[in-house]
Order: sequence, then structure tokens, then C-alpha cells
Amino acid sequence: MGVGRSDLKDRLREEVRKYLFVSAWLFVCFGALLLYRAALTEGRVGHGVILLAAVTKALILGKFLLLGDAAGAGTRLPAATLWKRVAWRSLLLLLVLVALTFIEELVVGFVHGRSAGGTLAELHARSIPELAAECLLLLLALVPLVAAAEVRRMLGSGGLKVLLNAPARIPRDETPTP
Repeated sequence: MGVGRSDLKDRLREEVRKYLFVSAWLFVCFGALLLYRAALTEGRVGHGVILLAAVTKALILGKFLLLGDAAGAGTRLPAATLWKRVAWRSLLLLLVLVALTFIEELVVGFVHGRSAGGTLAELHARSIPELAAECLLLLLALVPLVAAAEVRRMLGSGGLKVLLNAPARIPRDETPTP
């Protein structure tokens, strides 16, 4: 029994939608960070270059994230609670992104005529606090994406959309707060 043409179209449409959503989220995060970095360096780099860098990084890492998700990074780990599952999956996806970004840097260096040693020397020249901050900020960007995916998985197809579009009902607490 084969997969129908409309099934493939639906799956492709869903994958493109996920890719665009993830890339847009990462673009917002990277754009804000790069604009902040430009403000700290007194705008030595033009805003167009910053936004282009943010778009490029978001598109590349968005695809890496979908590859990590398709590979099931963190889905087989036993986790007793939702927050533990989100934490583990976020950490594992961070490791996938760091590894793939490292490989990407080597490929970009090769394309620009640098040896692997030269590219590694450039990466080594960056400070540990700078690299740690980038990893931490990337982790902070991953947590909401992973949390939304896990809640969506728990609620089933369309459940998250229904929940997010439902009217807000704030229960009144019967006990007064001090």
C-alpha cells in the first residue's frame, strides 16, 4: 500500500509550515541578539547585514532543528514530567545544533579557502564566555519551541490550536491572597 499523492502534499505542506515557523522564531531571536550586539559595538555593522545574518542563521539552524527532530533527538528518553521532557529534548537539540554548526563552520571555511586548522584556530580564538553565552541564548530560544511541540504532541492533532484559540477563562480563586 503506497502513500497517496495528496498525503505527500499534506506532509510537505506541514513540513514547510513547521520549517517557516521555526525559522521565523529563530530569526526573531537572532535578529534581536545581533541588533543588541551592534548597539554594543556602536553600530559598526549595518543593520541590513545584521538582518541578513539573522535570516541566514535562522534558516540554517531551522533546518538543523527539523533534522534533529526527524532523527528523534530526545524522544526516546524516559521523562516522568512534561518539564523534564522539554528540558532533556532542549539540551539534546542544543547539542545537535552545536555539532552541526561546528560542521557548518568547517564547510564555510573550506568554501572560503581556509584549512580545517585555520577554521578551528578562528573558533578557538573566541572567548569561552562568548561561546557559552551563545549556547545559553540558543537554549533559551529552543525551550519554547520544544515545549510547544511537546504540548502539541500530548494534545494530539489540532489540540494546541484549539487550546490557544479558546476564550480565556480565568478561574476565581476562593481563597484570598495575603
